[in-house]
Order: sequence, then C-alpha cells, then structure tokens
Amino acid sequence: MNLTYLEDRWDDNATTGMDEADLLVYRSNLLGSDKRLTNYGGGNTSAKITMPDPVTGEGVIVLWVKGSGGDLGTIQREGFATLYQDRLEGLKSRYRGVALEDEMVDLYPLCGYAGGGRPPSIDTPLHAFLPFPHVDHLHPDWAIALAAAANGPAHLEKLREETGVHLVWLPWKRPGFELGLWLEKAYQENPEADGILLGSHGLFTWGQTSRESYENTLRVLDAIGRYVVPKVEAQGETLFGGPKHSTRADRLALAGQILPVLRGQINHGAIIGHFTDSDEVLRFVNSERAEALAWQGTSCPDHFVRTKVRPMYVTWNPTEGTVESLLSAVEAGFPKYREDYAAYYNENKLPDSPAMRAPEPTVVLVPGVGLFSFGKNKQEARITSEFYVNAIHVMEGATALQTEGTHDEEGFVPPQGAGTVVDNYVSLPPREAFNIEYWLLEEAKLRRMPAEKELSRKVAVVVGVSPGIGQSIAVRLAKEGANVVCADLRMELAEGSADAVRAVGGKESAVPLIVDATNRESVQKLLTDAALAFGGVDIVAMVVGGIFAPDEKTGKITDAQWQRTFDINVLTSYIVADEAKEAMARQGSGGSIILFSSANAVVAKRASFAYDTSKAAVSHLVREMAIECAPYGIRINGIAPASVVEGSLQFPRERVITSLAKYNIAFDESETTEALRDKLANFYAQRTLLKKPVTPAAIAEATLLLAGSRLSLTTGQVLAVDGGLPEAFLR
Repeated sequence: MNLTYLEDRWDDNATTGMDEADLLVYRSNLLGSDKRLTNYGGGNTSAKITMPDPVTGEGVIVLWVKGSGGDLGTIQREGFATLYQDRLEGLKSRYRGVALEDEMVDLYPLCGYAGGGRPPSIDTPLHAFLPFPHVDHLHPDWAIALAAAANGPAHLEKLREETGVHLVWLPWKRPGFELGLWLEKAYQENPEADGILLGSHGLFTWGQTSRESYENTLRVLDAIGRYVVPKVEAQGETLFGGPKHSTRADRLALAGQILPVLRGQINHGAIIGHFTDSDEVLRFVNSERAEALAWQGTSCPDHFVRTKVRPMYVTWNPTEGTVESLLSAVEAGFPKYREDYAAYYNENKLPDSPAMRAPEPTVVLVPGVGLFSFGKNKQEARITSEFYVNAIHVMEGATALQTEGTHDEEGFVPPQGAGTVVDNYVSLPPREAFNIEYWLLEEAKLRRMPAEKELSRKVAVVVGVSPGIGQSIAVRLAKEGANVVCADLRMELAEGSADAVRAVGGKESAVPLIVDATNRESVQKLLTDAALAFGGVDIVAMVVGGIFAPDEKTGKITDAQWQRTFDINVLTSYIVADEAKEAMARQGSGGSIILFSSANAVVAKRASFAYDTSKAAVSHLVREMAIECAPYGIRINGIAPASVVEGSLQFPRERVITSLAKYNIAFDESETTEALRDKLANFYAQRTLLKKPVTPAAIAEATLLLAGSRLSLTTGQVLAVDGGLPEAFLR
C-alpha cells in the first residue's frame, strides 16, 4: 500500500495470538493515535464477531461497537458495547419513523449480549446496518473539508477520476436510527463504493477483516489528502482571503492579561481556560475572512458539541491596539454574544427543549493574539481548542475547494439572517445545530454525569511547596478537584509537588513554576503564568516562611538577619496577597487568599523574637488586607500552626538531633530521620491540650476549609491549628 501522507502502523508481530475483539481494540488504538484521522473522543469502530450464546452455547453474531463516551486512542475491551446483531436487525420492525427515532435508543440495551458492555451510543445502528464485519467511522479534517464544501458532491467525482477512490455522498442527517438505514441503502445502491461520506459529518469505511478495514481507511483518507492538501497549499498567502492583521510580538503577555477577564465573564469564573497561538490558529484569526467564517460555526457535530454554535470573535486592531483597548473589546463582545445566543435559542427551541444553558462562548478568537478555549477542566479546555483547530482545517479545505460561482458574494451575513454557506464552506444550519446542542439524549447524558468535587473548576496557586505543609496543601486541594500551580524558589521542589498533585488529580492538573516571593515582578509573572496555564486564579496559599536562630553566645541576630526574617515572612506575604488581589479583581469572581502566621505570633518568648514579631505582623496583615480585598469579593484569612516537624525541610536531621539533645530526649544515632522527627513532634505535642502532633495533613485540612465555600462569610481571621496552646489563646 503506497501512502503519501499517512503511514501503515499495523505490526503483524504485535497482533500474534489476538482474538477478534483484541484486534478491534488494536485497530481502534492505531486509528485514534493519529489525530489526522480522528479527534479526541470522536469516531467509532466496530466488529461483528461470532461468539457463543451464553444460554444456548450456539454461535451468534455479536456487534462490538465503541460505547458512549469512549476515545479510540485509549479504548480497551471494556470500552465497547456488545449487542446481538440479529436483535438490532429486528429493531427495524419496531421503527416508527424519523419523528420518533429517539425512542429507539431505549431499545438498544435490550439487545445487549452477556451484560452488554459499555452503554451503546447513538451511532450503534450506523455500524449494525452496514453489511461488513468491520466498520470504521472517523472525523478526519481532510474528509470533513470535502463533506463541508458546498460543491462537495462534484469534488467526489473528481476525486474518483484522480485517485480511483469511489465515495458515496449522503446529505447531512443527525446521527441516529434513520441515518443507519440511509447508510444501508446507500451501500446497497453502490456496492462498488470504497466508503460513504456524510455531508458536514464524517467518513465510513469498512473491510472483511480488522486489518483490511484499517488498510482501506488509510487508503481512502490518504487519497483524500492527496486531493485536498495541494489545493490548500496552492492558496498560500491568499488562504481565507489573505492576511488582514499581523501577529503581536507581545501576545503571550496580552493573553495573560485578558485570560482572567475572559474567564470571569464565562460561567461566573467557574471554568478553566487554555490558550493556543499556533501558526495555523494565527493565520486564521489574522485573516480577512476569519470573522465571516467564524460566525458560520463548525460543521461536524463532534466539533460543534464542544465549540458551541460559534466562537466569539473579538473585533480590535492589533496593529494600533493597546492592552486597554483589547480589554475594552473583550468586555464589549460578551453582551453581543449573549444577545445573539439567546436569539439563536429562542428561534429554534421546541416545547420540550431543555432550558437555555450558559450563553457564553467556549472559544474566543482574538486577531493578533490567538485562540482561547474553556471547559470544566484543563483537559476539556485543551480538547475544545483542538476541536476548533480541526474546524479551522476543515474551513481551509472547504474554501480551497471553492470554484468560480460558489463564492458567497454577500460575504459576511448579519447575525439575524445568517446563511449556511460562506466561501464554499457549509456549516450546520442553526436549527440542526440547535438540535445537536439541545438534543434530549445529550441532556440526559449531562444529567447522568457524576457530581463535581468541591474545588472543581478552581485554580489554586500554592507558594512554597516543599515537602511538608506546602506539598500537603497542594495535594489536598487537588483531591477536591482544584487545578494547582506549584510554585517555589527551587524548581526541583515545585516539580516534585506537581508530580504528587498529578498522581491524585490527573496529568494536566498541575504545573510547576519558579517564584521569588520577595520580588514583585516575579510574583506578577507567576500569576500571569498561572492564568496562561489555567485561565486565572481563585485560591492563593502563601506558605513561605523562615527563621534565623540567634547566636548561641550572645542570643542575638544581626540586623541583616532581622531584615531577612521580615522579608521572608512579611514582605513576601504582602506582595503575594497584594498581587493576588489584583489578579482576582481582574477576573471579577472573588477568591480566597490564605497567609501563614504562627502560634508564636501571640506568644512572647526568648530566642526567636524576630520570627515571632514577623509572624505577628503577618496576622495583622491578614486583618488589614481583608479590608482592602472586600470590595472585590475576595476573602483573606490566615492559619497559625504550631511547629510542624513531619516531612519539613526546616527540620533537617541535624536540627532534630540538636533539639532532642536540648530537651534531653533519648535517641539513637542509628534511627531514621523520620523516627527522630516523630520523637520531637511527640515532645512538642505534650505541650498542647490535645497531646497530638500538628501534622501537614491537619494544616492542609484547615487550608481547604478556608479555600472553599464552606466559610464563605469568613474573612480577616486567623485560624489556629496548634493542638491547643493555652499560652497562645487570644486575650
């Protein structure tokens, strides 16, 4: 098989000993691993496999088809629905017509084989009714470019002439039972076809074996690539009408400024953001026809479900614009988008349609800067961006396939009278788009989703994430769903904590960043990078702290040590809180800041008065900053722990041994550092009312309490976590 753009990754050695189901998994993973073939979560594969009936023991044909919500790149056997093929065929006698096709979905589970596997998807009949043992349904950009071209059927004839690949064209039809019947009829009328192209949707190919189906899919798609790609490349600088704007050299800085503003406007800030400034994105957003094409929305339903009916295109001039003018343009765009979205909903809703969802975009396009996308978590935000990049590729191909007479001479169509064709690109008509977005079956799926965690959609910045308190806080917030920025002066500590967070929150739940909290510019960069990573910031925990021991002979510290103590404990807390307030204020959705004081802040004692005085200043800083933050709906509180020995880098082995000797606590030099720390921690615990050591986990729980919504009316307070120290009781 000669391929120009794709590669045959099938390894016969890897498939030795596999049964038909294993081969289906193998084929699916190969197809899903190449994003040119299909997008994340998109497409379906199937195999009709002879298996023993669990009751009679006789051989029966079982349809294995990708279940609802799976991803081809990672799917395993348990990700497939398994259904009796003859029972699916029997459903044809129950079908009462396209107006009632959704009722068929409730019958699919009744066709389940041996438990049925994963819940079957709405695409099940599309695979069941094609008369092939193996079927692939993909959403490759090249194929959808043909499917979304106004002159697509004519190009299929030319494709056949140039490449020999014969595809049958089916006009747009929402996935479901009726489309399954259409596919069956299309093949019956065209038995020599290599595949079927669904208008505005995707491609079906097939084979007698899993290997043959894979090869046929690659052969057809590579041929489409050979037909479409040269036409796109021939456009050169004239693609999308040519450039209208130029890319800003400072686009990353601009993105960091506007991401929190965008996030605050979408779902009241309960969303995670992602930024993309790839060459293909910039070529599109900077082009003459970007606004007109963007208004049309996407075509493929897999794209549309994540990107909504259309993106928000921000109208501004990047050549002359300033940060202020961009922010004004962003803020001005939302009322118009909400108005247009409400009109779209009201014009297309049906009596049983679900209530209108959030009327804000999930994709925002900014000329000169790039593409911003949003989702309930980082993965979804990133994937939404990838889906719109897929849509850009589709528009590239569809517009490049334009021939004389197909151009929409009216150009950009006003919102209230939008058509469905611009520059040969065909998007879904608004009514069809609405029927996908507000499909009752999709609504039912959304309602079945598990409840989100307490800090889902929140972004937490933890400053000072060394092992012990900082890392424990980062991990605890992640367990409750937070996306965490792990910041420290030492990158190895930041990376170590980020790894610990990812272990509980997923591989995209954390980023490590360096910060010098005594430097305002460094803190500003940290918060900008946090915005670029996740869209903004909702929670800031400032865990940095330090102490200088006095000279053993004089009992004093130097003036420089005194100043350094206040810099580390007070100046850092002020800078971080002040900059966090500014970042949260730009977002406009409130927030929670937690500073770290100490039980020592209210206990006068010898030998640590610089540290104790600095922590007293932090406690009062909490109260002062609460007044400053209140107008923005931002809460700021403090935590005052007693000494935390467990896991702390501030208690290295040498210091622990010195303290044990000082307090006449018996120990053996051969004991592990953790065992020695336990002895010291238990000694400190005996000073408290509860007689229990103060642990990083206990501090993390207190941080969670202040970070979330449980204490939503608490600000300016310092919460003691010290096991009960009477001498620290406030008088």
